[in-house]
Amino acid sequence: MEAEPEDAQRLATEARDRVRFEEEALALSEQVYRVARHLVGSREEADDLVQEAYARAFRSWRSYQPGTNMRAWLLRILTNINIDRGRRQQRTPQMQPLEANDYYLYDRLAAEDGDGVSDEQRVVERLSQDDIVTALSAVPHDFRDVLVLVDLGDFSYADAAQILDIPVGTVMSRLHRGRRILKRELAEAALEEAP
Repeated sequence: MEAEPEDAQRLATEARDRVRFEEEALALSEQVYRVARHLVGSREEADDLVQEAYARAFRSWRSYQPGTNMRAWLLRILTNINIDRGRRQQRTPQMQPLEANDYYLYDRLAAEDGDGVSDEQRVVERLSQDDIVTALSAVPHDFRDVLVLVDLGDFSYADAAQILDIPVGTVMSRLHRGRRILKRELAEAALEEAP
């Protein structure tokens, strides 16, 4: 007869732990959505990505170690799903020269104006939010994931490396290259918006 109270106690403890896990995970949903929104091109894709990430997290809630970084754990699931999604779509990275001048935007605007003076505010005004999202979506998948985590998600290099399961040096390299590609894409968008 003692086995039944032990089973009941174990089930009650497990149910309490599950509820605590779900509450903690759902409290992070806005942050997870923001990262998902930057990883994919549309709101619908971000919704699908977040939904799949939470479904996977809730299915494997027992693998989460209480007291560790829940946000990093959820974003690791999110990025893994996004990586798998990219592989399924068999997306090939765009072949672009990665050694472009760091002052690409400045050089292009200076050449366009002829006076050599670049006004940062003028460039910012030319770019809409859609231009920025479009430019970010043009960055190859591996580079974009690092950009989103470090530059938009404010993760450290070490946290991004842990989430993406890559070495810190790879995070730094991909971040550098991703920023260059993003600069070039933003420059193109700004020039297209030029009067």
